[in-house]
Amino acid sequence: MNPTDEQTAAADAFHAGHHLALQAGAGTGKTTTLALLAHATQRRGRYLAYNRAIAQDATARFPRNVLCKTAHALAYAAVGHRYTRRLNAPRRPAWQTGQVLGITKPIRIGERDLSQKTLSNAVLRTVTRFCHTADEAITTHHVPRLRGLEDTGLHAQLAAHVVPFARKAWTDLQRPDDGAVRFDHDHYLKMWALTQPRIATDFLLLDEAQDTNPVIEQIFLAQRDHAQLVMVGDSAQAIYQWRGAKDVMTGFDGTQLTLSQSFRFGPDLATEANRWLHLADAPIRLTGTPAMPTELGPVTQPDAVLCRTNVGAMAQVMTLMAAGHRVALAGGGDSLHALALAARDLKEGRRTHHPELILFPCWGDLQDYAAHDPAGRDLQPLINLVDTHGADAILTAVAQLAPEPHAHVTVSTAHRAKGREWSRVLIADDFARPKDSTVDETGATTPPDPIDDAEARLAYVAVTRTRRRLDLGGLSWIHDHPDGTPPGSNQPPRRRTRGQG
Repeated sequence: MNPTDEQTAAADAFHAGHHLALQAGAGTGKTTTLALLAHATQRRGRYLAYNRAIAQDATARFPRNVLCKTAHALAYAAVGHRYTRRLNAPRRPAWQTGQVLGITKPIRIGERDLSQKTLSNAVLRTVTRFCHTADEAITTHHVPRLRGLEDTGLHAQLAAHVVPFARKAWTDLQRPDDGAVRFDHDHYLKMWALTQPRIATDFLLLDEAQDTNPVIEQIFLAQRDHAQLVMVGDSAQAIYQWRGAKDVMTGFDGTQLTLSQSFRFGPDLATEANRWLHLADAPIRLTGTPAMPTELGPVTQPDAVLCRTNVGAMAQVMTLMAAGHRVALAGGGDSLHALALAARDLKEGRRTHHPELILFPCWGDLQDYAAHDPAGRDLQPLINLVDTHGADAILTAVAQLAPEPHAHVTVSTAHRAKGREWSRVLIADDFARPKDSTVDETGATTPPDPIDDAEARLAYVAVTRTRRRLDLGGLSWIHDHPDGTPPGSNQPPRRRTRGQG
């Protein structure tokens, strides 16, 4: 296939030696473009892949002068191999690890009792969060905010207890042969980053740059003095900030270019994608391929149903199974299985060790929290699902999930769907709809709530997963929202001020 003008421009900038940030929209052939750059040079290159599967696929597409690895693979070769004995250590309960670290008694913060087990979990999560940052030492802001202790003052009390033990855990992890804390791959990646490594290469390609966490960003940018840096990604698909990812593209000091021609879908779908790109203040707009007549309309037999939340996905699974369909769940059912087990424990009067629900002594306490505390409202769908069907019915449904190749339909969250595509897609009804406009007793009209940027990015990911036909379903409200008319239409959109949403 002949390169597009945009791909040619990227190749020209690369050969001119520019540091390059390439905004590549959904289906625009970003990996193909990177391979095009690599095949036209004899210089040594490295390609940093998001995961091992992508690295393996890239190895088959890139020339031999480019080594395709994950950051973890580079870190293992430099540092991680020294910790092989600890990497293969058996799992142990968090409370046992905490006991060795010196966590020997429960504490009370506010109205919550924190067991040794809860404290131990918080300590280990603090170390994990530290490993995803570019920070040199563990501090208060690495301590996770626990449900039920969201208040700033309560979190400060928690951090005062947790940080000293987390630092002790990090010291324990430095021992190559044995230790109390279970050693994992993020630990040696962080250790490698702290050595300020120099990657021996002439150019360095970073894929999925919009989902880079700060520790990998730090490693990548530190190569600037001796290597040409090329990052590629889609800022509008930056949907993992909640777990520490950071979009490093928009502020990158280098030549900014775009890939806007999508080879996945046609012009009508590109128009829908651009609606959400506009709402997300994204730096790119897409053009569809006319030869691919992607349609928007009802889909009665979807290949995939895309949901906003894990709980929404579980509800879809149960509905589809009840209708006699063989159903697959993208990514498997482990997270839903864990949530259902936690719910069953709480309903039967037992505490759970699930990190989201660990502070609640019983189901009634969780119900009150979800109903009356603004921080717990996102748990209400889980409570409704369990109260309607029962935890055992959810566990049964998870056990009956089919492998994707043998399923009639795949259910997925939008997060899990990223990087995937299907022929016919239905958007489920659990996506957040902004509050509509209201009229008060004086007749004054309150405008509808603005559309949150993060929700717009997630919607963009969801609507761009299809090739042939998309049913907007739970996102169809966008056509009635005053901000939902994309530029270039007959009616101009209502402009938001920056900071809204």
